[in-house]
Amino acid sequence: MERGSRRLFRGPKREQMNIAIIGTGYVGLVTGAGLAQLGNRVVCLDVDDEKINGLKEGRMPFFEQGLTQLVAKNQREKRLSFTTNIAEGTAPSEIIFIAVGTPSKKDGQADLTQVIDVARALPKVLNTYKIIAIKSTVPIGTLELITQMLTKAGLKESTDFDIAFAPEFLREGDAVYDFFHPTRIVIGSSNSRVMQTLDELFLPLNAPIIHTTPITAQMIKYAANAFLASRISFINEIANICDKVGADVAEVANGLGYDKRLGEGYLSAGIGFGGPCLIKDLNALIKMSEQQGYEAQYLKAIIDKNNHQIRQIVFKIKEVLGSTLYDKVIGVLGLTFKANTNDVRTSLAIKIIRLLQNEGAMIKAYDPKGMKESKELLSRVKFCKDPYQAAEDADVLLILTAWEEFKELDLNKIKKLLGKLFIIDGVNIFNPEKLRRMGFTYQGVGR
Repeated sequence: MERGSRRLFRGPKREQMNIAIIGTGYVGLVTGAGLAQLGNRVVCLDVDDEKINGLKEGRMPFFEQGLTQLVAKNQREKRLSFTTNIAEGTAPSEIIFIAVGTPSKKDGQADLTQVIDVARALPKVLNTYKIIAIKSTVPIGTLELITQMLTKAGLKESTDFDIAFAPEFLREGDAVYDFFHPTRIVIGSSNSRVMQTLDELFLPLNAPIIHTTPITAQMIKYAANAFLASRISFINEIANICDKVGADVAEVANGLGYDKRLGEGYLSAGIGFGGPCLIKDLNALIKMSEQQGYEAQYLKAIIDKNNHQIRQIVFKIKEVLGSTLYDKVIGVLGLTFKANTNDVRTSLAIKIIRLLQNEGAMIKAYDPKGMKESKELLSRVKFCKDPYQAAEDADVLLILTAWEEFKELDLNKIKKLLGKLFIIDGVNIFNPEKLRRMGFTYQGVGR
């Protein structure tokens, strides 16, 4: 099969493969539990004793819909186990997936410390031939670096190991669903035997398989996240223009979605994009481009627009409360970077709260799942037991995450609790006309 081509794999599949997953974050744990559900024997490894002990006892290290049940089921059926012992975990494996974190350094480069630590550990424990498949999002040159480290330690490529890049396309909050319903499987390898084995592994997902080179597979991952980020920045730019001319960005996005060339996804205007992936991968792609002598101005503009969108939300608050926010009470609903997760890493809600605090505002906040994590990042915030306590006596109610719980609020109760009937809806969950008829001064984004 030619590289870059697509197909549904139709070959035979073995009943069970032995898989090791190194890293039990969102990608590693969801992938491990998912592969176990497909009938494989999976061992998930991590250096964090507390995390592994918790997983053995059924405690998830983060909130993800459906994951607790998926892990528990496969533990009961003896297909999924957890360990901190890398030799024990990798010994029986045919495939080792590396799914450790690659956070951003201060200059935007991907921090490969965890990936390098794994590469250093592997030569000491590899007992038979293994396929090493990288799921962590890593810049061009990383697979070559790992290969050099392994060969320098005495291992032989194609005899002791082969390396592939198999990117993930999981959305936090929907990661379990996305694992079992992928839009495509991308496999980057220079070895047909590796491709055949990975094809067999992913066969039950019944998704198109893209075979390509490792470098192209890496660029597919980076390009996908950059494009998604660009759509969010684009629709936010349109939303700000809608605010000026009196159009409704929700209807504009709906009209765009009917065009098959454009599609519907990632056209919801709001406060911008946060989370652990889009910003990190954009910065890494920009830095990688600079190292190759190219200045990625368009990608930089996407980040600039995202930063500008945060300031737009602060400006909307000042439009209703006045230019001075000192001693103003702002009720904030939503702290996680998106709904259905407890992840507050690079959450724009956290950044907006800090901007408001810098101007002297007093913050009352509530989130259905992210309170514990937010308390570790924020000070001088009154964390509330429910949305209504956050709204009580507030000068303005600010919505920053689109939780279903917030869409179902008793607005009559909110009306009685608010000090002033001001609502700034940063994620456009409410019907503007309904709230205005109820007497609220309502501002959405582009509405």
